[in-house]
Amino acid sequence: MDWLIFQKINQWAGQWPSLDLLGVFFAQSWGYFLILFFLLFLLINWRKHWWGFLQSLLSAFLARFVFVEIIRYFWPRPRPFVKNQIHLLLEKTDQAAFPSGHAAFYFALSTALFLFLRKKYPTSKLGWCVGIFFLISCCLMSVARVFVGVHWPSDVLAGALLGILTAWLVDFFSTKFLKK
Repeated sequence: MDWLIFQKINQWAGQWPSLDLLGVFFAQSWGYFLILFFLLFLLINWRKHWWGFLQSLLSAFLARFVFVEIIRYFWPRPRPFVKNQIHLLLEKTDQAAFPSGHAAFYFALSTALFLFLRKKYPTSKLGWCVGIFFLISCCLMSVARVFVGVHWPSDVLAGALLGILTAWLVDFFSTKFLKK
C-alpha cells in the first residue's frame, strides 16, 4: 500500500519543471520560512507568548532529536530511492527514513503552537488561523517530501503522528504540573 501511494505522488516528479521547483521548495526550504514566521509571530508579543514559544520548541526538539532517533535506532528503514528506481529530485544520504524527522519536528512545533493559541485566545480567529496555517504548511511539506522521493508516505504519517502526540504530551504535562 505504501508503495502504491508513493508511486501515485512521485509519478508527477520530473514531468513539469515548475511543479518540480514547487516540490523542492516545499520539501527543502519551506521549513525555514515556517521557523521565521514562528519566530516573528512570537517575538512580536514575547511577553504574552513566551510560554507557547518554549512549549513549541520543547515539543519539536523532543519529537525530532529524541523520539525519532530512538525509533530509527530500532527500525532503520531505508529511504525509497535506496532500493527502487524513482524520480528523485533531491540529493539525500541513505540515512534511515522512518519516521520523518521533518514531519515530527514541524508537526510538533505547529501542534504545540496551535494548542497554546487555542487556550490563550479561545474566541480569537487570529490564533486559530495561525495554528491552522502552520498545520496546513506541515501537510504541504510532508507531501512534498514524498513527491521529491526522499520519504515513504508512512514515514511522514508516522512523523506527523509522533509530532502531534509529542506536542499533546508536552501540553498535557505542562498544564498538569506547571499550572501555566
